[in-house]
Amino acid sequence: MEIELLFKIAGVGIIVSVLNQILSKSGREEQAMIVTITGLIIVLMMVINEISSLFTAVKSAFGF
Repeated sequence: MEIELLFKIAGVGIIVSVLNQILSKSGREEQAMIVTITGLIIVLMMVINEISSLFTAVKSAFGF
């Protein structure tokens, strides 16, 4: 796993956390939940992309 990916995931997590706190404290719990779910989806898409790259590399290593 690349260190760049870890920093991107951490960055998304920090932004989501800050936005969640701001929205929650201003009485916008629904929007806070949407931000959290959106952040989760973004991180999952990043991880899925890396897993796809891994499978491609393994596939080419075995000549498929």
